Amino acid sequence: MTSTNVPSGVAAADPRYTRFKDALHRTVVDVVDLSVLHTWSEERLQSEIRDLARKVARDMDRKLPPEWIDSATSDVLDEVFGLGPVEPLFRDKTISEILVNGPDNVFIERDGLLQRVPIHFTDNAHLVRVIQRVASRVGRRIDESSPMVDARLADGSRVNAVLPPLTIDGPVLSIRRFGSIYTAEDLIKRRSLTTEMAEFLEAAVAARINTLISGGTGGGKTTLLNVLSGYIGKQERLVTIEDTVELQLQQKHVVRMETRTANMEGFGSVNQRDLLRNALRMRPDRIILGECRGAEAVDMLQAMNTGHEGSLTTVHANDTKDALNRLELMVGLSGMDVPTPILRGYIGSAIHLIVHVSRLAGGARKVTRISELVGRGKRGGYVVRDIFHFDQTGVENGQAVGVFRSTGYVPKFSKRLAAMGHKLPERLFARRDLLAIGAGPASRDEPTIAAAEIAEAEPIDFVADADFFLPPEGDQG
Repeated sequence: MTSTNVPSGVAAADPRYTRFKDALHRTVVDVVDLSVLHTWSEERLQSEIRDLARKVARDMDRKLPPEWIDSATSDVLDEVFGLGPVEPLFRDKTISEILVNGPDNVFIERDGLLQRVPIHFTDNAHLVRVIQRVASRVGRRIDESSPMVDARLADGSRVNAVLPPLTIDGPVLSIRRFGSIYTAEDLIKRRSLTTEMAEFLEAAVAARINTLISGGTGGGKTTLLNVLSGYIGKQERLVTIEDTVELQLQQKHVVRMETRTANMEGFGSVNQRDLLRNALRMRPDRIILGECRGAEAVDMLQAMNTGHEGSLTTVHANDTKDALNRLELMVGLSGMDVPTPILRGYIGSAIHLIVHVSRLAGGARKVTRISELVGRGKRGGYVVRDIFHFDQTGVENGQAVGVFRSTGYVPKFSKRLAAMGHKLPERLFARRDLLAIGAGPASRDEPTIAAAEIAEAEPIDFVADADFFLPPEGDQG
């Protein structure tokens, strides 16, 4: 087993290090009361284990290099109390995801890009022990009879693991790190959106505009949801509902709820729909549903339509059109037999704003579309108007390049923004390029679309006439 703590070339070239570390590990497990160690400070813990390592080294081989003792001490601490070989990766704050595809195949994501790292587990059994240790710490169980687990670590990082026979090439472990708390300013610096887009979103959330955030896995939906939640008034009572807690709201008056899986006997399961129904009795000003993925879509739409304006949720989708299709599908899966025109009218009255985020070539996350759901068109489809969008023009040096643009469309709810004390200047909606990414300076002098032109424009029907739609292939939620 290779560790990043071992001096370069030592562990890989000399099997004595592996034997020494294994002997130290066995000694710690045999002679130390592990329950007591949890009460010690990290400094005392390392000191005691290091003294024990010196004793083992003297008994085993007095010629062992001194630096091996410190390295083996760190490795054993990681093995007994941490995530084994991947613990050093977990401590690296620049790593956003750790993906273990078997004992000899470990990848990380850093700055949106995947790369393989020279980290190895001894064998499948070693990886299974680490997975079971993680699961036991959060009160979950994983073995051959229950070969999947989805859990949350103490720092909020999300862990998913699957064991054989469901996986062919060995146990699989995925860790999504508990990310930093980003602000709108951080996203602007990262060129995920522009100042104008952030100003508009701030006004929309503060004025209680129901908002749906769509995007793919790892696209930045939860990050954006956290940022938008910062625009909610401090005096409002918020209720958040998630499968696995990821939201990091900064308000003081927040009630956080998390689903629960069934116990070993198959009882006690509590899903998002159960929590959402109960939340309606908890006097929330707004409900924030971490991700809408099933029958809870019905209750979320009802909440948005019955006095909980300004609620937010996310949905897996490829674009704004697909997000609305998915909502229709989820309502259909709930068992409700609602005629399509009525269902679309209900969705159209509940959702006012759709924000789509994407992970583009090179790993950059961007808000690629901000659209108003105006309602239904003459042909029965949804009328969706883009307010801002990102136009990708190509890929340079592996990075997506393009331009953020304002379409010139002034949303119909802009009057409501003004009435709620969040009047935005007309210049904000002027038709122009806002920010060019990798393609030279952007122009800011294009004319605004006249209101008359907008009124005369043909509505865009973004949804076909089919009653139900299949989710994208490979969508794992």
